Amino acid sequence: MIMDLPVIDLDLFLSEPRDSDKVVDECRKAAGALITYGALILHDSRVSESDNTTFLDLLEDYFAQPIEELKKDERPELSYQIGVTLENTEKPKCAVDEPCLRIIAKLDPAERPLDITAHAPDPKCRFFWRMGERAPHATQFPGLNASNVVPQGERIRERWTPIMQKWGDSMKSAISSLAEMAAIGLDLPAETFRDAGKYGPHLLAPTASDLVKYGKKNTILAGFHTDLNFLTIHGRSRYPGLHIWARNTGKRIAVKIPEGNYLLVQAGKQLEHISGGLIKAGFHEVVVNETTLSTIEIRKTQYPDRPLIRISSTFFWHLSSDFDLKPIPELSSRAQLIRQEQAHSGQEEECSIYEPMKVGVHVQNELRHIALMV
Repeated sequence: MIMDLPVIDLDLFLSEPRDSDKVVDECRKAAGALITYGALILHDSRVSESDNTTFLDLLEDYFAQPIEELKKDERPELSYQIGVTLENTEKPKCAVDEPCLRIIAKLDPAERPLDITAHAPDPKCRFFWRMGERAPHATQFPGLNASNVVPQGERIRERWTPIMQKWGDSMKSAISSLAEMAAIGLDLPAETFRDAGKYGPHLLAPTASDLVKYGKKNTILAGFHTDLNFLTIHGRSRYPGLHIWARNTGKRIAVKIPEGNYLLVQAGKQLEHISGGLIKAGFHEVVVNETTLSTIEIRKTQYPDRPLIRISSTFFWHLSSDFDLKPIPELSSRAQLIRQEQAHSGQEEECSIYEPMKVGVHVQNELRHIALMV
């Protein structure tokens, strides 16, 4: 299914008075999209498609290096929360998570993700590049706030930091502003989420999938899952294959980000937790489908000298590791009303308990589920 997600105009938010009717309406539209779909399209004219192109070129070149060179950038002792994670390391949580398997079982068979119950670890690689501001105080979670790893490959080293910082700053600026819009749209003070994420371990987090090795139809590149952070934002990838599930429909949606100054945003588990389930983390998968295969053939013809590697242009925005994560009462009350309405209509969701905890503990718990932390 192809579906148009709501498009949120960040330019309007940044250019008009915060208390104007137009801005408040756009903020309510953003919050409503996150509640209804768990996702939205964000328009931000400050975002440059050429910056994304330069970023994708760099990451293709990086992941085309020999495995011995890539392994130098691994940091398993830091739960892979900085540097590179190589293929067949990260496991999709839903392969063994009973609540997630129940969600899949409730979907119409035609709308279910590709089978992950016997799925090995994902064949994708990833690189985490820290984009967070250092807190002025000591953190209880130094492993989640470690310093960056700069690759030393000859064709990579000099290009790396300026390109990563430029694209990362664009993504971070966009998603930080959307966090303000969401707060306003939820009738919270504008700074609620931005302040909670001021010292978050935000990550520019591209994934890489070798389409020479893993380019067969219906190959699962990233199994059905949600993201553990607060909000995830994506630029355009060169290769299709991302599917999301809108909360309100249970339909599997093939994502197509419009060309130009557009980004895809999805809710993560930290936002679900702090909203008491009013906003649910968005499920998604990345697979090789017919449009992926068509794009591979086009790229082979038009760019025969470029690596056939699918890079995701992804940024994870986090709340601060030492922030006390607990549901906001007003949002929990609204979530309860939605659950009651769903129960009456026979569409009851999984009931989750959102225990108070530090964000860092929440992250560590999720990392254990996906085999990145012992």
